[in-house]
Amino acid sequence: MIKEVQVKILPNQIEQEAVIQVKLMQLLQIAQAELNGYRIIRRSIDARQRQVFYVLTILAFINEPTAAATPTHFAYKNVANATEVVIIGAGPAGLFAALKLIELGIKPIVFERGKAVQERRRDLAALNRLGIVNPESNYCFGEGGAGTYSDGKLYTRSTKRGNVNRILDLFIQHGASESIRIDTHPHIGTNKLPTIIANMRQTILDFGGEVHFGKKLTDLKMGTNGLVQISINESESWNVKAVLLATGHSARDVFELLAKRNIAIEAKPFALGVRIEHPQHIIDAQQYHCTTRSVHLPPASYSLVEQVNNRGVFSFCMCPGGIIAPASTAPGEIVVNGWSPSKRNNPFANSGMVVQITAEDLNKFEKANPGTPTSLVAMKLQQQVEQVSFQAGGGNLKAPAQRMVDFVQKKYSSSLPLCSYHPGLTSTQLTEVLPDFINEALVKGLTLFGKKMKGYFTNEAVLVATESRTSSPVRIPRDAVSLQHPEVKGLFPCGEGAGYAGGIVSAAIDGERCAEAIANYLIANKST
Repeated sequence: MIKEVQVKILPNQIEQEAVIQVKLMQLLQIAQAELNGYRIIRRSIDARQRQVFYVLTILAFINEPTAAATPTHFAYKNVANATEVVIIGAGPAGLFAALKLIELGIKPIVFERGKAVQERRRDLAALNRLGIVNPESNYCFGEGGAGTYSDGKLYTRSTKRGNVNRILDLFIQHGASESIRIDTHPHIGTNKLPTIIANMRQTILDFGGEVHFGKKLTDLKMGTNGLVQISINESESWNVKAVLLATGHSARDVFELLAKRNIAIEAKPFALGVRIEHPQHIIDAQQYHCTTRSVHLPPASYSLVEQVNNRGVFSFCMCPGGIIAPASTAPGEIVVNGWSPSKRNNPFANSGMVVQITAEDLNKFEKANPGTPTSLVAMKLQQQVEQVSFQAGGGNLKAPAQRMVDFVQKKYSSSLPLCSYHPGLTSTQLTEVLPDFINEALVKGLTLFGKKMKGYFTNEAVLVATESRTSSPVRIPRDAVSLQHPEVKGLFPCGEGAGYAGGIVSAAIDGERCAEAIANYLIANKST
């Protein structure tokens, strides 16, 4: 018999197999000889009470041979001479779509505007140390997309567990730790994800696909039967049968190209705010009810949400033991994001703290900025705030910042705490940087969070502006069944940039869905 049970153990017992076995035998009321083995299938932390526990969901093998987990089998085919499909963007949506197309016997040709994952490091170093932005190679653009150098969190709200497990297994196949299959909040780490991404690229190449870097989509040409040709770098023309558009949430030039070609796109409300950084020990103390965190526990995280003035205020992309990074994609703008290494061993904890933007907010912005295309109004609002932040920072990617309590009390911060943001901070009244409705909601939200989480509301925490790339400010419409753009046959908008995903796993799942839709499209049009 195989039985699934939950076991609570103390943090210092997490690696003690004998303790786990004893607890299993007591819970199941069986003798040691009857327990042939066990397998942990889920691991989480319960810190609701003063005593913190690990909660293990375990498959116990009672009078039954122990069986290892059966990973997903990926049946790749040699597609060197198969029908070709173009993928624009080598983020998670594009890469997972490419691998799925290979399984389906279709050759993916991936065009990525940025550089290969290892080569991106030089441009990120220039960003962090010198404040130099390469518009084609940065935290957002390049092989692996925005997630590669911003943490590798694999959290998702998807309830389709089979799809999620398939994505996790593919990461494991390419070098991720098997622990991501069992952790409630799986995390790879910025130090490890680049190698995994490079391994995925090698699989694509090994089975006949193509991956090209420094290749930016610059035009689309439509014929009577839909999309027939694309331009790359303004000089290369490619005839196409189907194009998967997975350019990510920061490809503003692509959104402008679609608008210029009268291909329908829609403004999409997003969330905007700041990145908050605390000393990690403050978060540990409050979440684990301790003075010093046990070495058997990971750095603590948090998730906070409130409704303020009928709009959500919430934490986003929380990075325990992390670093705040400059995520700008063009000169003259400040965008901040966060990431953590696999060990999460930096002394700070940072999180986005953002406010929901509504359709009403976008309408007001459009009226105040006549001439702004309706479809791009959210993008233009986002861009404007980033440019104001740059000016307030004083240049060289220095970010405007303020201590938390000072911000709420509308006081100038005469000094700023140590911060992980390498380009540096400029003390600023953030009310002069962020829109009024963002400021008002943040002031009330932070006050409420301080009551909800003791110790959170402190002047040891610093607010760094601006956290603005929470999601795409544009949605590219598509048919719910065919996943094609409703006006452009053969164009498949995909992933976070098109408005259909919100993180690595959901983007990867959407990439696979679009790959399957493309295969069906090719069969229906007898192109294979």
